[in-house]
Amino acid sequence: MGIAILVLMAVGVVLMLTRVLPTAFALVLLALGIAVLAGAPLTGAKDSILTGVLQTGSATLASTMIAVLLGSWLGTLMDETGIAGTLVRKIVEFGGERPSVVALGVFGVSILCGSITGSAPAAMLAGVVGIPAMIAVGVSPVAAGGTVLMGISAGSPLELAVWQFLSDALGAPVSDVKSIMIKLFPMALVVGIAYVLVQTRRGARHTWAVKLARPKARVRRGDAPWYALLSPLLPIVLALGFAVPIVPSLLAGVVYALVTTTKWGELSGRGLRSLYKAFDVAAPPIVLFVAIGMLLAAVKLPGAKGALTPIVASISPAGAVWFVVVFAALVPLCLFRGPLNVFGLGAGVAGVLVTGGIYPLPAVVGLMASYNQVFSVSDPTSTQTVWASQYAGVRPERAMVSTLPYTWLVGLGGMVLTAVLYL
Repeated sequence: MGIAILVLMAVGVVLMLTRVLPTAFALVLLALGIAVLAGAPLTGAKDSILTGVLQTGSATLASTMIAVLLGSWLGTLMDETGIAGTLVRKIVEFGGERPSVVALGVFGVSILCGSITGSAPAAMLAGVVGIPAMIAVGVSPVAAGGTVLMGISAGSPLELAVWQFLSDALGAPVSDVKSIMIKLFPMALVVGIAYVLVQTRRGARHTWAVKLARPKARVRRGDAPWYALLSPLLPIVLALGFAVPIVPSLLAGVVYALVTTTKWGELSGRGLRSLYKAFDVAAPPIVLFVAIGMLLAAVKLPGAKGALTPIVASISPAGAVWFVVVFAALVPLCLFRGPLNVFGLGAGVAGVLVTGGIYPLPAVVGLMASYNQVFSVSDPTSTQTVWASQYAGVRPERAMVSTLPYTWLVGLGGMVLTAVLYL
């Protein structure tokens, strides 16, 4: 039965890679197929298909969905009130004609945006103004798009929604996830800075030689007040410095962004309007999280767990050194929606590693967090990679080639850190 489930997983990967089915639909079908192969009854018990997989599984990541919605709400407010645009313009004014300084500034803003919301919205917040500004001072289009992506990746270890996701998906306490993420952040930051410095010097062009692809007409809003620029930092400070839970931290950021940028009489109107827009932004990841929850419920069924655990245990590397060597070599499998992408089939793989007791729970969290650093930047099918690349005027595959050596290094660092701490 275990072999049959693995074959079914492989078929699911093919369906996602070939885009025959959207990832969310493929994961739901995969969850149902695994449940059938595991011998789960259709109705009745908590481990049945209707109750355990579809009903309970769909709500497994409910806390993550709320965190994603709130992060999207704050991101929408940062766009609507001009907070993100003001941050980028201030950086460009400070950097003048120096490509490296301008790129480092946009990289810093991208970290803030990536720590609030992920995917394409984060890239848009930093890139709509930042990418044309970098190209205008001589940064190559590939490096301009890559700078935004590397910044979002560096901010990812501080993204509260990602903490909640790893906690819910793997059953780990938020404190354990936070501990790993905080240690991962300096690596992503240092490697990201190295990328910016190397790429801006290697690929810089004089302004007169650059043919600018003008962005679509966009009405410039007035600058947000300086104290409103602290909005993206507030949730991070509350969660990290004062151990405030994730949802209240994000709510505090939303309220602060509202009251520091909006007249009293317009608070409710802007708040409600931006919340409705946030639903549009958050809809794709929420749908994906519903499907991932079902998949996690399916691989945790007694029949699936009993069938998969011996197989996965026999092929999983033993010892800290082989853990690092093997999983670092498998990094490409997290690209193109591959089987180690934790926002896809990788969640099921992680679920098997956890439920089977093959590695300690913190080690699985560290492993998946390391892969997250790679595919969130270098996967040409990620929405943020597609948007940033196309907005800069290059193909997503060129962004992958440019960033992968750096993100692979971050992933390797995360695995070494995981092995040292938990194996």
